[in-house]
Amino acid sequence: MSGSGGVTVEMVRAAAAAIDGHVVRTPASRSQTLSAITGADVVVKFESLQFTGSYKERGALNRLLALQADERRAGVVTASAGNFAQGIAHHAARLGIPATIVMPVGTPAVKAVRTTELGAEVVIHGDGFGSAWDHALGLGLDRGLVAVSPFDDPAVIAGQGTVGLELLAEHPDLDVLCVPVGGGGLLAGIAVVARAQAPRVELVGVQTDRFPSMVNALTGSSLPCHGPTIAEGIAVPEAGRITSEILRALAVDVVTVTEAAIEAAVCLYLEIEKVLAEGAGATALAALVEHRERFAGRKVGVILSGANIDLRLLASVLTRGLVRTGRLAPLRVSLPDEPGALGRLATLVGECGANIVEVRHERAVLSVHSRAVRVDLVVETSGPERVTALIDRLHAAGYAPEHRPDD
Repeated sequence: MSGSGGVTVEMVRAAAAAIDGHVVRTPASRSQTLSAITGADVVVKFESLQFTGSYKERGALNRLLALQADERRAGVVTASAGNFAQGIAHHAARLGIPATIVMPVGTPAVKAVRTTELGAEVVIHGDGFGSAWDHALGLGLDRGLVAVSPFDDPAVIAGQGTVGLELLAEHPDLDVLCVPVGGGGLLAGIAVVARAQAPRVELVGVQTDRFPSMVNALTGSSLPCHGPTIAEGIAVPEAGRITSEILRALAVDVVTVTEAAIEAAVCLYLEIEKVLAEGAGATALAALVEHRERFAGRKVGVILSGANIDLRLLASVLTRGLVRTGRLAPLRVSLPDEPGALGRLATLVGECGANIVEVRHERAVLSVHSRAVRVDLVVETSGPERVTALIDRLHAAGYAPEHRPDD
């Protein structure tokens, strides 16, 4: 079975045979805790455990293996925010194929550095994937390189579809497959497999609401695609032509999730499953949380598609996650400007079982009386109930605390 894009399940099976032994057959296991949190019966496919940290090396390798001898000698060029870049770089180096990768300005440093270390030439150009891809096409013409799309290519789609082959072989009774989607290569490949092997399974793609390009392609809407996103790996302003044809033909739905939900999912993967997930890789889990009513009570296969997250961004996401769950609480209190005032406040906070991890003491604030000081605290607690109890205790003691999680 195939969509109108011409990719068949036989092509996916051939890709599986071609790449066998050169990519990881990643585990797919049920998560008891994520199931309890989301209300669904959750099975996670850990594509983050590939050598390059992402499923994308499957399609990259399958496309490289399809090159003719003269094309291998000439080399390839592509554009990528990082994961396809690393897949191409790794397998091109292994196969002796020159590779040039155009990466947009703002690509996480960990992805650019790793791509260079894997042996590719990295060119930083453009403010997003669209302009980077245009530049890659120009380099291909100028240098005689084979331009390889990271998603809108039948061999790439077939390679990505091997994720679905493995998942459905281990868990044929899934009710839903929930898959991150940018340009659509992974979702299209999985959809071809699912419609052939498990035709009753529901297929749901997930995008950040800042780049709903596949939603636009499938519904004819014109939702804006722009803005900063933690899910830069799927920040594609225009969905693939071949991929959108396949998804349309195979009746695949696509939903969007907020940036806050994606951040929360990154934190859940790390805290619950003890694995890293980049923003794009966490979007499928984010959908189970944000669209809980749609998935609750059903057995859902979730693709954790990648783990290549910048460490500084990860630190920020984790800190924000602690604030979001009430384990860090920013508070603001006015105190009389007199000896011992700050000590009394600190003692009261400690008596409530909270720990002060940050304090800022300011006098030069015009909104505070000249005989007073403003104190901003960040306190560590066990959760939102403890934050509420602390605030109530501070009010009872005559303070007027402000809880400021959005500051």
